[in-house]
Amino acid sequence: MKISYMKKAKIGLFIFFFCFIASPPFLFAQKNVSITIKQNNISVIEALQAIERQSKMFVAYNESQLKNQKNLDLNISNQPIENVLAQILAGTGFSYQLKDNYIIIVPEREASTQRRITGTIIDESNEPVIGANIIEKGTKNGTVTDMDGNFTLDVENNAILLISYIGYLSQEINTAGRNTFHITLQEDLKTLEEVVVIGYGSVKRRDVTTAVSSISTESLDERPIVSAGQAIQGKAAGVNVYQPNGAPGGEMVIRVRGTTSFNGSNDPLYVVDGVPVDNLNFLSPTDIADIQILKDASSAAIYGSRAANGVILVTTKQATAGAKITANIQYGASRVANQIKSLNAAQYKELIDELRPGAIPEGTTDRTDWFNEVYGTGITQNYQLQLADGNERIRYFVSGGYLDERGILSSAFFRRFNLRSNVESQIRNWLHMGLNLAYSDNTSNGVTTGLGSNRGGVVLSVVNLPTAAAVRDEATGLYNRLFFGQNITNPVESLENGKNNKTNENRLIASANATITFMPDLTLRSSFTLDRRNGKATSFTPPVHGSDRDDWGYARDKRSTNQLVVFDNVLTYKTTLANRHGFEGMAGTSWTDSQWSQNYIHGTHFKDGSIHTLNAANKIAWGNDPNSGTGSNASQWGIMSGFGRVSYNYDSKYLFTFNMRADGSSKLHPDHRWGYFPSFSGAWRVSSENFMQDLTWIDDLKIRGGWGQTGNQSGVGDYAYLQRYNIVREPWFEEGKADAVPLIPQQNLRTRDLTWETTSQTNIGIDATLFRDRLTIAMDYYYKYTTDMLMYVSLPSGAAAANSIVRNEGKMTNRGFEFALHSRNLTGAFTWNTDFNISFNRNRLEKLALQQIYYDAETTDALRLIRVVRNEPGRPLGGFYGYISDGVDPETGELMYRDINEDGRISSSDRTYIGDPNPDFTFGLTNTFSYKGFNLSLFLQGSVGNDIFNASKADVQGMYDLKNQSVEVLRRWRTPGQITDIPKAGFDMKPSTYFIEDGSYLRVKDVTLSYNFKGNLLDRAGISRLQPYVTFNNLLTLTKYKGMDPEVNQWGNSGAVQGIDWGTYPHSRTFVFGVNLEF
Repeated sequence: MKISYMKKAKIGLFIFFFCFIASPPFLFAQKNVSITIKQNNISVIEALQAIERQSKMFVAYNESQLKNQKNLDLNISNQPIENVLAQILAGTGFSYQLKDNYIIIVPEREASTQRRITGTIIDESNEPVIGANIIEKGTKNGTVTDMDGNFTLDVENNAILLISYIGYLSQEINTAGRNTFHITLQEDLKTLEEVVVIGYGSVKRRDVTTAVSSISTESLDERPIVSAGQAIQGKAAGVNVYQPNGAPGGEMVIRVRGTTSFNGSNDPLYVVDGVPVDNLNFLSPTDIADIQILKDASSAAIYGSRAANGVILVTTKQATAGAKITANIQYGASRVANQIKSLNAAQYKELIDELRPGAIPEGTTDRTDWFNEVYGTGITQNYQLQLADGNERIRYFVSGGYLDERGILSSAFFRRFNLRSNVESQIRNWLHMGLNLAYSDNTSNGVTTGLGSNRGGVVLSVVNLPTAAAVRDEATGLYNRLFFGQNITNPVESLENGKNNKTNENRLIASANATITFMPDLTLRSSFTLDRRNGKATSFTPPVHGSDRDDWGYARDKRSTNQLVVFDNVLTYKTTLANRHGFEGMAGTSWTDSQWSQNYIHGTHFKDGSIHTLNAANKIAWGNDPNSGTGSNASQWGIMSGFGRVSYNYDSKYLFTFNMRADGSSKLHPDHRWGYFPSFSGAWRVSSENFMQDLTWIDDLKIRGGWGQTGNQSGVGDYAYLQRYNIVREPWFEEGKADAVPLIPQQNLRTRDLTWETTSQTNIGIDATLFRDRLTIAMDYYYKYTTDMLMYVSLPSGAAAANSIVRNEGKMTNRGFEFALHSRNLTGAFTWNTDFNISFNRNRLEKLALQQIYYDAETTDALRLIRVVRNEPGRPLGGFYGYISDGVDPETGELMYRDINEDGRISSSDRTYIGDPNPDFTFGLTNTFSYKGFNLSLFLQGSVGNDIFNASKADVQGMYDLKNQSVEVLRRWRTPGQITDIPKAGFDMKPSTYFIEDGSYLRVKDVTLSYNFKGNLLDRAGISRLQPYVTFNNLLTLTKYKGMDPEVNQWGNSGAVQGIDWGTYPHSRTFVFGVNLEF
């Protein structure tokens, strides 16, 4: 294992040193570079930009002073930079200062009657501001600050100075009676002018009329996250994000304003750089520049049939002018956050003697610590490198990275190679083109969890195995599988065999776009995207033979290809009349085509374990079941769409927007395949009214509201409305069937009337900015009503050729309230900022047309495979159903079950709803502190009011067979009169409130401490950022839940089943050290 880690460390060191190997040409050789400019009629500014491109130095100048200089005819070839500057600036009245990586263009000193003033400009951290503009008001006389923030300027006696710099508030300084100035610029924190990305366009944040949440990406490169979903968790009101298990790869469940579908997908639509994708696993979080979440229908309806669950818009980092290299290096170690301790050998024998006296021999002692045999230290290595450069005509951005996440269970891992490139070119004044390429190669290896220890579940077997047993049989050397006569999965053997199981996906997303500007107000953007994925899943279990086993080995190879093509055309017209009336019109089309194919093969009977491929299997499965046979299949679907938007803005005071989208899907019958999804929204900026002008503490106050409809078709297959048939192979090897052909039985009942699942949503919100931008608040109330829910309805046995039918069957509602706050508590040298959000959602299944009750979620054998989830109208989704336990009877030690119907006996009629997995509210809190280069960030998130069905408890505290149990059973009932909450060994176990626990928790999710190094040595080396940091992830969890972790759902992303813990892969506590470098 150490050798493997060393190999990965070498890869990291290679990437790290590559940064330095690649950097010297522009870090250390600027002054010695030779400049070539051969061009007639070139402006002074264009000539300086040419120097900037060739020397990779930063050139600072006042554009207003140079733009009217006469053009030049230059024929310069391989001359030193000083000579070139002298030629360009000759006769302009300007000279230059050259130091390190900066060229400052300053006015020449002239004999004048003006007086000379000097000064220094710094920021709030007392750092010099380089290249700040200083202009004498009403003139073109001005200069810029040098690398130390100093300036000198000759001005009139009563001159007013205008001070400006990008990202800072401008200032006016009266120079009367003063010759020396010390000026501090304040950061411009007016986020209202930020541009927010929306569907097929953008808008200033101050003019947003819908519910849109923005996710800060500033600290992504300091957090040990592997997916964009982790970046969203706890950061946006109305967006519930949880990780249902702790397996490597960071699988996340994202719910925007509740669960809207029973059988269909509840995932939001992901749009990366304008391209719809089904997940974000291919994307490195360090490549993300911006995340916007469209939460209400009035914002999401522009995406129509795929936006019922909200839309997450991701903008990746783009090409920029000016050369830059950025590197991020992370190394982390993880340990299981919470352990369930098992009984030792003596305690185990004492327990089993109460169940089956004599089953465990006398004198058994502890031999194996199964926890230490199975759990270890997970190692994460993450190396990311980004390069960007360009000029006013062409720019490029390239990034690449390698992630290796090894789990706390040894065979589990997730590896990702990622590569992105972005090129943008302004070919003509009227034509802009861009090309985006993204490639990723993901490989993972999961571990069998979510099953009992007798079915292969690794997590529970660690607890259930007696510590008196050995890993291997000393006589045969084979892994033990029977422990005192009890069949229990040997987790060490399972993990060893699991190392041969791999799932791989490589994905290429190539997108080309062109923007044609017909006139300043009218543009057309066309884009063509190819999204191609190749998946491969392989597994191999070696043959093992012995007196108690005869395993012949097993292997599978399943491969798939998915190709998605998207062609979008968007025409946009924007204009403003009389500086008050803003109009925007947008119209577009979108065409999507998907083709998918798969082939699979399974085989058994291997000679030995040396060859893992299927050519070494003597028996190839002849059936055509994708999970056990051999064969291939394919499908395709397509969507054609038209959409448009009209908006009106009166002086940013009254704002109105109307959207419409029409989608036609091949999955639905031609008579019903077109869906129409309108929306409208409006906003009133109350703070702009005259009656608000005296309330100076209110910077901005806006009331907004909207309504819209969105759709969902993910709950049906690609040929949902067609009559379909199964293909059942005949056993040709049987006598008389040598020439048999497959049987073609009916698979389904045709449903021609299937239509879109539609969600209508109403939203009312308030946005406020208070106390000179010190406090920003957003509040929203929403109501979502989903109709025509796509569901699989069970049919009575024998009633038809199929046992279920797909129907538009039900209705569901979600209503809720969201609150988000951002505050700048302290400013200056010591800063303290706070972000807080809280979300309340109430879900309710309103109506089912045909089948009124749905049962789901079979768990452990100990509960007799009774389904513990029941869904029916009038209740929230996922309700736990079972018996009410009134505690342990002190006289008998049995659990006492409540006789609900009072018929004198306990039967299935006494079951009722016993728990609700839906939280009352979720929240997130982030505090960031900064002082003299030090930065501290504390991120807390949690959930309150949700119940968990702890099915694992039945296996680790059930005391019903020879499995070992947790130390909790030491408190079990043993003698009459004993008061305890743990029943006797062998108690009558039913799914009841005994297994329902409070899943509320408060988690210290991330604590990050970093330091930004600065100094002349770094400046001379061209290093603009050197930031080491340490991060603690999942540092502390406060909860009453007694399982391994309250953030859990063994059913993963299911909408109908939530909050069940059954041997689920546990979460881990992680320590990460990292370095951010920027050149």
